[in-house]
Amino acid sequence: MGIILWLIIGGLAGWIAGKIMRGGGFGILGNIVVGIVGAVLGGAIFSLLGVGTNNIIGSLVVAIIGSVILLWLVSLIKGKGKM
Repeated sequence: MGIILWLIIGGLAGWIAGKIMRGGGFGILGNIVVGIVGAVLGGAIFSLLGVGTNNIIGSLVVAIIGSVILLWLVSLIKGKGKM
């Protein structure tokens, strides 16, 4: 059950981050990948700050924040490549 929940949270976080950053999602697989990588990034950042989560909502918030940061970093890299 943990893997399925992880995929659902990752997909939801990726979709929400896509809406926040550029107004659209990336498809089911793209949302899951962005959400999972974002969750790892967000978890690392929050652990450095000494903040942890104990529930699904907290995990979703961390994953969304991490996903938004990931998409922002990707847009910075893409923007520099076009110059």
